[in-house]
Amino acid sequence: MNGSSSEYAPVTSEAHADYTGAIYGSLLAASVVVGAGTAGSFPRLHLIALLLCTGVVFWAAHVFSRLFGLRMVHHLSWGAVRRTGKEERPIIEAAVPPAAAVAISPFFGMGEQETAWLALAVALVGQVGWATVAAGRAGASRGLMAIAGAINLFLGLIIVFLKVALQH
Repeated sequence: MNGSSSEYAPVTSEAHADYTGAIYGSLLAASVVVGAGTAGSFPRLHLIALLLCTGVVFWAAHVFSRLFGLRMVHHLSWGAVRRTGKEERPIIEAAVPPAAAVAISPFFGMGEQETAWLALAVALVGQVGWATVAAGRAGASRGLMAIAGAINLFLGLIIVFLKVALQH
């Protein structure tokens, strides 16, 4: 890698932010909660660690994949590595609200099953919310924003269905 940062142009900008990572990360977090819930009793601290660590691992995989693809076209720079890591950061950030929900659940007297449902709900709200925001920021009409939200809600409901089916 060389030190020149001009060889790589970031995919996103502040004006046209890419919410793909936040949507994907929220769906990933929901899947982690379902997977952990099917394993039986899962202590809160383990679920928090699993959510955050899975987010970091998938973030690293996305960064590597993007950089590997760029390497075939350009010489990479440390600046490109930093920018790519920052652009993919929403994958990690999407795991934080469900992990926080797990962390605060004891204050509401929630057991492990209620905690898992809370974390799943928080992840799905994030997924639908980010999809709707992304559509709006891309200039979509209210109708298309509603469709984007509905499609992501449908994907989330598939995960909910799997959670119910796998627990019984």
